[in-house]
Amino acid sequence: MTPTVFLIISLLSFILLYFGTGRDKMLLLVFGIWQLIVGTFAIFNTFENKPNLFPLVILATILLTFLSLKRISKQKLNSNILLSVHVLRIPVELVLFQLFLQDKIPNLMTFKGWNFDILIGISALAILIYQLISKRKINRRFFIIWNIIGIVFLLFIVFLAVLSSPLPIQQFAFDQPNIAVLEFPYCFLPTCLVPIVLMSHILLINEEKSCLVSAKKQRFE
Repeated sequence: MTPTVFLIISLLSFILLYFGTGRDKMLLLVFGIWQLIVGTFAIFNTFENKPNLFPLVILATILLTFLSLKRISKQKLNSNILLSVHVLRIPVELVLFQLFLQDKIPNLMTFKGWNFDILIGISALAILIYQLISKRKINRRFFIIWNIIGIVFLLFIVFLAVLSSPLPIQQFAFDQPNIAVLEFPYCFLPTCLVPIVLMSHILLINEEKSCLVSAKKQRFE
């Protein structure tokens, strides 16, 4: 059941990115092909047998993420859809807790440990509901700060996940390391969900900054 739920969450994040960035078919194709490649390797247990290959996958994902950010048109963004991406952090955290119970990740990667990501998911849901009901956006400066905090929380858990993985650089969780990301479909956590969440934060920050700059220009004209 847990793998199916996680696959659905990953697919939803992918769909939300597509619609939130203006239906960029090339972005969908390139990002989709990359997930197929990673997923195929994971299905055949490549990363479980050779975990030292996974850092190369992460590096390639980082490169693809920033190339994708350069390609996305800022004029076609839908902020509410991009905000919806962060609501998915709630079910992701519930899946991570189940993986902890299955001895596939350490406790420190869950909301009972050092992972505070679920707070961003809950607050994203609250912001989204407010904006949909009131038909207004929350304070732009507050929203920028919220997104920055979201990035910090995301990078923090990524840092913990990397240092808890069975790699030469492992520093934490030797009794119960982070092995889930080496398996299918949880390999999509660092190659699909994390990049999409990060891109959503960066795009929302850039959009809000652009709006603030435009408002200042109009004030002085």
